[in-house]
Amino acid sequence: MIFTYSLCHAVIDLVHWRDPKKSGVVFGVSLLLLLSLAAFSVISVVSYLLLALLCVTISFRIYKSVIQAVQKSNDGHPFKALMEKDVTVPPETFRKHVDVCLTHVNHVLKQMSRLFLVEDLVDSLKLAVVMWLLTYVGAVFNGITILILADILLFSVPPIYEKNKTQIDRYIDVARTQVNTTIAKLQEKLPGSLKRCKAE
Repeated sequence: MIFTYSLCHAVIDLVHWRDPKKSGVVFGVSLLLLLSLAAFSVISVVSYLLLALLCVTISFRIYKSVIQAVQKSNDGHPFKALMEKDVTVPPETFRKHVDVCLTHVNHVLKQMSRLFLVEDLVDSLKLAVVMWLLTYVGAVFNGITILILADILLFSVPPIYEKNKTQIDRYIDVARTQVNTTIAKLQEKLPGSLKRCKAE
């Protein structure tokens, strides 16, 4: 739970650009990765990334070996400190994260069951409308394009919202009132038995 809380805080700090250098690096890398996936297959992108990493580490190792040979020093392996670090995942930590994931998965499954088995007609109709709208989005964009747009929005909307919070909140309140009014009108037109179910 503490890990999830700290992770959420780290993500919030990144998207709000609290540390511009760190946010810039994460945004640049994530956008570059998504653009690479749009142009190449996942296997190619992963292979090129690992190959680039290997080239850097091998070059650094050779460079350090040459420097040690020229200076006749005995510094040892350049990555010794990193190799001595424990990179294994303790079973308790793994179980804890699995339990957190399982809680979220069970919540999602419960909600999906409720929506698809029409426990609440209005909520199921809302889902149907969203899915219908997504068919049009899917016809225009593919999945990777949506992820690229989501990445750009994730790093641009929070700072814009922080600067124009009052105006945006006012527009959101107006939109929410309109949506609630429309839903109320639709509920009035539902048959009596369905209205009673909604009221309960």
